Amino acid sequence: MTIEERYENMEREMYRMKRRNRWLLGAVLLVAVGLIVPAVLETTAFRARAQATGTAKEIRANKFVLVGENGKERGELFVSNNDVSGLRLYDENGQIRGGLVVGKDGPVLGLTDHNGHPRAALVVRDDVPFLQLFDENSKVRIEVSMGKNGPGVNLKDENGKGRAGLYILKDGPSFSLYDEKGNGSATLDVSSEGPKMTMSDQNGDARAGWSVNKDGSALTLWDKNDKMRAALVMKGAVDMLLFGPDGNLIWNAIK
Repeated sequence: MTIEERYENMEREMYRMKRRNRWLLGAVLLVAVGLIVPAVLETTAFRARAQATGTAKEIRANKFVLVGENGKERGELFVSNNDVSGLRLYDENGQIRGGLVVGKDGPVLGLTDHNGHPRAALVVRDDVPFLQLFDENSKVRIEVSMGKNGPGVNLKDENGKGRAGLYILKDGPSFSLYDEKGNGSATLDVSSEGPKMTMSDQNGDARAGWSVNKDGSALTLWDKNDKMRAALVMKGAVDMLLFGPDGNLIWNAIK
């Protein structure tokens, strides 16, 4: 083979190699375009949707922190290690002033004073809502509840003892006053039969009662053994009755 023939063969081979390289490059570009263009279009569409709605579809995290212009934390949305979710809000001094937590016992919404002491709380426990108001020593002084039998308001002293209560029961309203130990009481009930007042000793045993109904009124006295000892009944006439320690009638007078 002459030098001229060898040169011609080399040129033909180089030409074929250039064609193969151009074909491979074109295939690679097609694959790249097929992968990149859909991703770009999807990202663009996602951004367009986010811009149109103002938010992303979903964000997942264990905690979000709200920071003010001065860099101080003003709130946080979190899930704790014991699976309690909550929201805390801080004032300009970094003190918690309000919060909402939801745990296994139910939700609690709380408000605090500038010292961080609780002053108000809304609690739902066993499907019963409570509104609690605290004094400056974090003692519950007022409690409003909505139970199965009806709404109620309980007023407590500085030691946490209930001293007064107002309840709306199925039979009617009931108002009670208690001593410093939360035992002895005076209760006024109003039912469909009429009003009734009962006074109890420190053991919670009724000692005196006064009731009024459509037929008249009655005043009743009991001893510490829950035995009726005297009664004054007014039904047109006045009937006075005295009873012995065994509860048997020993004297009766009608006027």
